[in-house]
Amino acid sequence: MVQVKVLVAMSGGVDSSVAAALLKDAGNDVEGATMKLWGGDSDSGCCSVSDVEDARRVAFQLGITHHVFNFTQEFNESVVSHYVASHQNGYVPNPCIECNRHLKFDVFLDRALRLGFDAIATGHYARVERSPEGIYKLARARDILKDQSYVLSMLTNKELSKLVLPLGLLEKGEVRRIAKSLSLRTYAKPDSQDVCFIKSDIGRKGFLDGRISFTPGTLYDSKTNEKLGEVESLELLTLGQRKGISAGTSRLKTPTRRFVTHIDLDNRRATVGELEDLMVTTVKLGRITWCNQSLEPGSVVQVQLSAHGQPNSAVFYDSYIELEEPCRKPAPGQTCALYIGDIVVGSSTILAS
Repeated sequence: MVQVKVLVAMSGGVDSSVAAALLKDAGNDVEGATMKLWGGDSDSGCCSVSDVEDARRVAFQLGITHHVFNFTQEFNESVVSHYVASHQNGYVPNPCIECNRHLKFDVFLDRALRLGFDAIATGHYARVERSPEGIYKLARARDILKDQSYVLSMLTNKELSKLVLPLGLLEKGEVRRIAKSLSLRTYAKPDSQDVCFIKSDIGRKGFLDGRISFTPGTLYDSKTNEKLGEVESLELLTLGQRKGISAGTSRLKTPTRRFVTHIDLDNRRATVGELEDLMVTTVKLGRITWCNQSLEPGSVVQVQLSAHGQPNSAVFYDSYIELEEPCRKPAPGQTCALYIGDIVVGSSTILAS
């Protein structure tokens, strides 16, 4: 690894802690920085006060300078407002992807470069590869169960050329063992699973209440069009959802499991059906962000339609993809990441079908 002056985005978790430790051990000029993103209450993720303190303490243990960047305004404008507006319009966004797009690899990267750093580093599980021609590519991590290339799939050659991912060839167990061997306070810290700006005791409904107008709606059977019941908010329904619709489906004579299969905000209705009614072979795409070079229509790709989804073979056609095998209909607002083998070639927001 070429020695560089690198600023590590330290979230207060074990992964970014070890990323900083590995870079320093390799002889790089390393400093750490934690982004203060959410100005409200938080009890999870990388926005709580305790996470900032954990990052500061780890930096002290490693003997590196630690900074705190206040990006609360940018976070609110680019991530929180987008999250709220998306739900109001019937979309289900991935706030971590928007945070990566607008904060870590835009505002944070720009601040680092202006401060004289050569590159930034994060604790994401993914790899950056550089071709002999100087083209940078994003690839899946060695630890496929922890691979996070999906949430980085919006990155282009411009950002990748300034990014170091020290954990790309490590497995999670190795990372925790390294942290423990260095007596880092984060070695046993659990991974964050929730949206960092939503407190667990209020949930998505409590967060959105007062920020958007909830639309009451009617549930219908997808096959018979029979009216099944009412829901208080269509905005809180998600495609594939089973919980919260039992009041309407309990009257059905058939005992099969039922899922939300379509949501229509304009007409204030949602349909409920069986698993087969959720299966699709066509997924509509918005504007594509290409990593380096665009694909020709008809190109065979692998696609990932959610953060923890399995790759699916598909054919790319500019505004949509055709899947080789049916899969569950993805929620509009989620991201479709396009791969050739293990290499990310582009990504797009999934549109409502």
